[in-house]
Amino acid sequence: MRRFGRPWSRSGVPGRRTAPRAGLASLVARLALCAGLVVALAGTACGPDGPPDGVLRIGCFPNVTHAQALVARQLERKGTPWFAPRLGVKVEWVTFNAGPSAMEALLSGAIDATYVGPNPALNAHIRSRGDEVRVLAGAASGGAALVVRRGAGLRGPADFRGRTIATPQLGNTQDVACRAWLAAGGLKVTVTGGDASVVPTANPDQLARFVAKELDAAWTVEPWVSRLEREADGEILVPEPDALTTVLVASRALVERRGALAKALVAAHAELTTWVVAHPEEARVLVGAELLALTRQPIAPDLLAHAWPRLRFEHAIDRARFERLVTTAQGVGFLADAIPLDRLVVAP
Repeated sequence: MRRFGRPWSRSGVPGRRTAPRAGLASLVARLALCAGLVVALAGTACGPDGPPDGVLRIGCFPNVTHAQALVARQLERKGTPWFAPRLGVKVEWVTFNAGPSAMEALLSGAIDATYVGPNPALNAHIRSRGDEVRVLAGAASGGAALVVRRGAGLRGPADFRGRTIATPQLGNTQDVACRAWLAAGGLKVTVTGGDASVVPTANPDQLARFVAKELDAAWTVEPWVSRLEREADGEILVPEPDALTTVLVASRALVERRGALAKALVAAHAELTTWVVAHPEEARVLVGAELLALTRQPIAPDLLAHAWPRLRFEHAIDRARFERLVTTAQGVGFLADAIPLDRLVVAP
């Protein structure tokens, strides 16, 4: 299995200088370009025209919010694949840590589709001027939260002055939510500092740094929310029960050149989502087994049972939710060049 790197997991801790908003946009663009070059190099084995017709490459993350993908991958390991027989092609899975990396892979042609957060999908759609990214379906809502160290005295945005907060990756869905929440509370936050430091940190590293008290808080998703609660004495300050957490997106090439396959993918995903909702206990067992396979760390069944009710799995999607996300992202310095989203959500 190919794995792409975690470009933001070990980046330097932002300093205390305040940068102008134009500097933020410029730095985001440069960082995205660097990440794109890395992913593009990783995907060159397949060539610029993508994989053979008999292969579909799908990305996902080792998060409970990607339950459909985790269930499908575990069923495949058990010899009862979900997608391949329904699609009539071989499925190759690619694992990512956060959305921006997955979208760079999609834009470079290294994958054909991916489960991903809505904000990275939006960013990639806008960067490509609406030409390359298509949202096929919803996947999950909820399961995200701001977790703080118990006893740290953090009860509102004003308490975060001079504090350090981790998010999975710069510009991902939780990163934007974190920055928007701080800004709404009157704090100024930039890529390099501001009133509070928002530090891109891969989810497994968040847990270790939280335990070491190197972080005051983390805005993340399940199972990491529950792990921070149970293993690092964290407590939820800001739950996001209704936030759009995960969607299924594809490249324009898949939708336009292999339209029948894209339709089959949507149908298989919808059927799988219905199964996950109808069989929560079986789905949790499969998710736990796949998380173990991907991370080499066991997930306690009671932890998954604790996290599961915070999620809502659904395959329906509408453009209005993305329009609201654009407004939020623009409020914190992202998506300054937003375009109409009329080509983003499609029904292949």
